Amino acid sequence: MKIAIIVAAGKSSRMKSGCSKQYLPLLGKSVLSHTLSVFEDCSAVDEVMLVVNVDDVEFCREKVVEKYGFKKVSKIIEGGEERQDSVCNGLSFIPPTAEVVLVHDGARPLVTQEILVEAISSLEGWDGVVVGVPAKDTMKIVGGESIDKTLPRESIWCAQTPQVFLTSVLKEAHGKARRDNIYGTDDSMLLERLGYKVRMIMGSYDNIKITTQEDLEVAEGILRKKGFTK
Repeated sequence: MKIAIIVAAGKSSRMKSGCSKQYLPLLGKSVLSHTLSVFEDCSAVDEVMLVVNVDDVEFCREKVVEKYGFKKVSKIIEGGEERQDSVCNGLSFIPPTAEVVLVHDGARPLVTQEILVEAISSLEGWDGVVVGVPAKDTMKIVGGESIDKTLPRESIWCAQTPQVFLTSVLKEAHGKARRDNIYGTDDSMLLERLGYKVRMIMGSYDNIKITTQEDLEVAEGILRKKGFTK
């Protein structure tokens, strides 16, 4: 059994819209609804657990899940203070029959079924799989205003979601991080610190995360190019 945890509990301070980014309209329906539609239509995913802000549970149930008839959403779970806490809350509801868990950002509506299928199939022989893209720009480490080091671009990738893991391994990594009071920038980092094998595979430069108003405009353009209309 393969279960997706979709994390949509952010407060969107950078959007400055008065509305959480996952509920902003994107060509006629919310960002989160676009995201959930991809998982709903993907046969490789059996079930979806949606993690949202504690104040948004009923709103999300009524205005997103019930409105669009998402049958795979089995639970709407209250999120935590940080993203990692929200994922951990979602993991606590994962049944023992789920061998594989996908973690995805609710604000990445341009993920495709093909990416989900490839990420899941790439897990064989590994403990985790991260979808990402090679960095296009030269990356530098900066201290204050001074450049300390230029990183070799050919080995730098920008991590995206979904990230796919063996359920038992991800639960262990999150449990250990909580006991050690460690917060990672993504779920893969929690496995990496324990020495687990995590594979990077090619995602898509279109698979952007909606963080700013400019991101929303870019997403609209990508959807229109793919033929999506209101």
